Amino acid sequence: MERRRDAERTRAEILAVATAEFSDRGYNGARVDEIAARTSTTKRMIYYYFGGKRQLYVAVLEDAYRRIRDAEQQVKVDHLEPAEAIRRIAEVTFDHHEANPDFIRLVSIENIQRGEHVATLPHLVDLNTPAVSLLDELLSRGRSAGLFRSDVDAVDVHLMISAFCFFRVANQYTFGTLFGRDPLDPARRSFYRTMLADMVVAYLLDRGSAAV
Repeated sequence: MERRRDAERTRAEILAVATAEFSDRGYNGARVDEIAARTSTTKRMIYYYFGGKRQLYVAVLEDAYRRIRDAEQQVKVDHLEPAEAIRRIAEVTFDHHEANPDFIRLVSIENIQRGEHVATLPHLVDLNTPAVSLLDELLSRGRSAGLFRSDVDAVDVHLMISAFCFFRVANQYTFGTLFGRDPLDPARRSFYRTMLADMVVAYLLDRGSAAV
């Protein structure tokens, strides 16, 4: 049992350091030697646990996506009205993206690679299913209550929320340079968080329904 716990701790340490290395340097620039030097293990043990650089990178991606899905699944919205529940999901996504810039960089890098490595993880689709299913359930509840429009699906809502949260972190430096406004300015954090939730709910409201 103790040996297993040690193995789990070692694997978790490698993943944490590898996440930072790959997000900073990209897949091509990252070095397994550097990851080993920053952990309490060896390059040989990294290969033992993960098989190689490519497999380690894929494990990092998988872990990054699992963590955001785990955060989403911790949201308790059964007791909330549909509009308020959607707001809560948007806020949780906002918080997670801001708190995990490594995730944003990893996804950006993987898109530069045209999703080459994510394509080797078909079970990520299953990992995303609960989040989409929850949104679908809330949209259905909102429609049944006469609040939400009928021409939007859960994947589009997920896209809308993710787009705002992702852009705000990924484009912090270019946006700040071009427009003179830091989207991660702590003084405007609450404003942007509320802005996202308002935007999503306003879009979902049926034009003939009362405002929420």
